[in-house]
Amino acid sequence: MTSDQLLTEIREANLTYLMLAQTLIRQDKAEAVFRLGINEESAELLATLSSAQVLKLASQNTLLCRFRVDDDMVWSLLTNHNTPKKVGNEATNRLHASILMAGRVSEVL
Repeated sequence: MTSDQLLTEIREANLTYLMLAQTLIRQDKAEAVFRLGINEESAELLATLSSAQVLKLASQNTLLCRFRVDDDMVWSLLTNHNTPKKVGNEATNRLHASILMAGRVSEVL
């Protein structure tokens, strides 16, 4: 993949993310704040962006979204990888990971 192709992919990901974020926020702001891992102030700002503003933001060369999974425990729970002791099933592990990530959202708020 060339550098230009990579930048095009980043811009497309940004546009998709911003459009999804706006849709989620407009449908249910509280749920969107939780699912997107953003604070209410950011949610309100995203909801009020015009189409032109969304396109301008999406054209950045840097991804606007980021992974909320930033530690080994959550990655292991989500992927069932490197789990020292297989406790529970996949659904239990996903629930545990969701609880850990939700706790991080409350730290942001």
